[in-house]
Amino acid sequence: MLKKWILLNFRKKRQLLSPFSSSIFSKPSVSAAKLSSDEPTISFDSVDQTPADPVPEIIANLRNLGFKKFIDGDDSKNLILRLSEFQVDRIIDCLRVESLDLAVTFFDWLKIHCGFKHSLFASFVIAHVLAAKRSFKELRLVLEQILQEQGSGSAPSLCELLLHSFRGFESNREVWDMLAFVYSRTGMVHDAVFVIAKMKELDLKVSIQTYNSLLYNLRHTDIMWDLYDDIKETAGKEFGPSVVSLNAIMSRYCKLGFAEVAKGLFCLMLKYGLHPDAFSYNILIHGLCIAGSMEEALEFTNDMGRHGVEPDAITYSILAKGFHLLSQISGAWKVIQKLLIKGSDPDIVTYTVLICGYCQIGNVEEGLKLREVMLSQGFKLNVIAYSVLLSSMCKSGRIDEALGLLYEMEAVGLKPDLVTYSILIRGLCKQDKVHKAIQLYNEMCSKRISPNSFAHGAILLGLCEKEMITEARMYFYSLIMSNCIQDVVLYNIMIDGYVKLGNIGEAVQLYRQLIEKRISPSIVTFNSLIYGFCKNGKVADARRLLDTIKLHGLEPSAVTYTTFMNAYCEEGNIQRLLALLQEMETKAIGPTHVTYTVVIKGLCKQWKLQEAVQLLEDMYVIGVTPDQITYNTIIRSFCKCKDLRKAFHLLNQMWLHNLEPTSATYNILIDGLCVNGDLKNADCLLVSLQEHNISLTKVAYTTIIKAHCAKGDVHKAMTFFCQMVEKGFEISIRDYSSVINRLCKRCLITEAKSFFCMMLSNGFPPDQEICEVMLIAFHQGGDLGSVFELAAVMIKSGLLPDKFLIN
Repeated sequence: MLKKWILLNFRKKRQLLSPFSSSIFSKPSVSAAKLSSDEPTISFDSVDQTPADPVPEIIANLRNLGFKKFIDGDDSKNLILRLSEFQVDRIIDCLRVESLDLAVTFFDWLKIHCGFKHSLFASFVIAHVLAAKRSFKELRLVLEQILQEQGSGSAPSLCELLLHSFRGFESNREVWDMLAFVYSRTGMVHDAVFVIAKMKELDLKVSIQTYNSLLYNLRHTDIMWDLYDDIKETAGKEFGPSVVSLNAIMSRYCKLGFAEVAKGLFCLMLKYGLHPDAFSYNILIHGLCIAGSMEEALEFTNDMGRHGVEPDAITYSILAKGFHLLSQISGAWKVIQKLLIKGSDPDIVTYTVLICGYCQIGNVEEGLKLREVMLSQGFKLNVIAYSVLLSSMCKSGRIDEALGLLYEMEAVGLKPDLVTYSILIRGLCKQDKVHKAIQLYNEMCSKRISPNSFAHGAILLGLCEKEMITEARMYFYSLIMSNCIQDVVLYNIMIDGYVKLGNIGEAVQLYRQLIEKRISPSIVTFNSLIYGFCKNGKVADARRLLDTIKLHGLEPSAVTYTTFMNAYCEEGNIQRLLALLQEMETKAIGPTHVTYTVVIKGLCKQWKLQEAVQLLEDMYVIGVTPDQITYNTIIRSFCKCKDLRKAFHLLNQMWLHNLEPTSATYNILIDGLCVNGDLKNADCLLVSLQEHNISLTKVAYTTIIKAHCAKGDVHKAMTFFCQMVEKGFEISIRDYSSVINRLCKRCLITEAKSFFCMMLSNGFPPDQEICEVMLIAFHQGGDLGSVFELAAVMIKSGLLPDKFLIN
């Protein structure tokens, strides 16, 4: 059955691949040139070598000097950079015989530091070297990059290359097996099945790990049954049922709605003496929840403890969803009532499910009430219930109460675990309480709980967000020194921290360090660097990173494109911006609302406002919801071109789409009315917003105060200034100075003196600048009495009046 399926699925693909594969096996640049079935594999040693051939010299120097000494030589790097792909293949093939480590080092150095794109032959040579070294993680990475480049449907050509060029290599079986495994893990299951079929023809053993991975990925298809039958037929007793394979089949039956069959398979596990894991229980509980058998789901949850498996957060989440807690809680109470009728009291599982459910819908108060009920009935909350409550409280900003729950846990004899501490550390950092977070981190370490990257990341992120980059770097280096960092996430946080401070040099240095440590960068790493270069106006340097992204087997994301588009928007290059949007659509990379906002900003800069509005409407059609920034961008542009009617029309559209305008939206509209001289409507808008208790910022008040001062309506300016003070906004000398300066320019001396007196009465001493502005105005108005009065105030305040202004 499996062979028949492979033939059906690859007949057309092989026709498409045959020209490609023939080119691979005929070009010398791929090394072992003509790989036809009636010709032996060509050895590099038998290739004619001319005196100008640099390959023997390079191999001899690498052998005698070692890699570092050779590469540090004056001409070595230039010599290597002139090598052809075929010559590199020869060197790597020779090195793998003499030194496995040297072959890998040379391969990596060319790829990372020179941007060299290796041939398939060289990549598979290194794959065999890594397999021989038992470096399976690195082997997997090499094969993942190959598959990233070759794509779906490449199994026939890659199998042909392995068959003809590498059959005699040691560790050949491991490479074949890992190739099938990686195909499966990357979702190319048809290719994985093809590789396994070829392995069977060559009598190469497929590992249980590969079979299990493929079974799991095929669990939603009928092919799974064919594969399982094939496994039993070929592997026999050696394969046997395993927890992983039975989990995959159970998952398939549950997805099809056959929870009873899944229960039978669960019993089969026990019959074979296998121990179901948390994943096994979660699959079955999920299947029962989907089938509506909530009581049975709870029974199996209780059964977990009897088999030495503790329910985890996923278990409770599944049960909570089963009760439809995201929309209604009544389902859970109905089950509890049935338990009470049967004479059973709700237990710890039931209460924990309810707490999880309430916290999922953001109702932490009900969760805390249930905690009180549990405690009153003699129950002790478990670590999961406490962790869920802690998480919800941290999300709602109630960090001090969350810390109280932590101490309650310890008081009742529960030991907070890594998850509990990580939640609190992250919560404290978000509240800018980084020093308290570090104290908690040290407390966790003192209890011999080893922190993970989440806990480290929370502290690093907190320090970077507070712009304490020196402290963040010290903490980061302490992690490096203690060998705690092998995670790209922590490097990403530091790189992003430097980028946001404008220090692209340090960010690049960290990236190089990451590469040297053989930690694979992620697309987040490159997005941060691209943002940093673009922010510093180095778009050309940012574009060069696109090639590096592909060398690491990654693809640009929507964030990558949006960053470039924003850079082109700032340059006013709308053509390049729109070309990138088209490229995203061609590559099926879905633009986000931020992407469209950048495009709209670019259109607005070119005053193509109708096109911007059309794109806004198109966003709703394609299912991308604009946010307040999107609307604010267009509203600001309409205000600038004095089309207030359309600006307010967009405000109405926001309300129609249930999008709450922000204070920035109102600031833009008030400013637009003021700039256009319509102070009457600006006043009405501000008063209306006040009456509806809509939160405003200080900017709204300062904008309208300045406009009234400029127009000479000091009474209204003073009224709004007093309102600004009453609202509790922080008032500075600059606010007074701004008003007084405008009044003096309009020669409204009396009114300027009134504001000056208000300033003094509110406890703000004058500064040199404001006094000199008023002295000039008094001189111009011929008010010498006021000149001398102000000079006395200045001397009293420790300021020195200009002799010219008081004479």
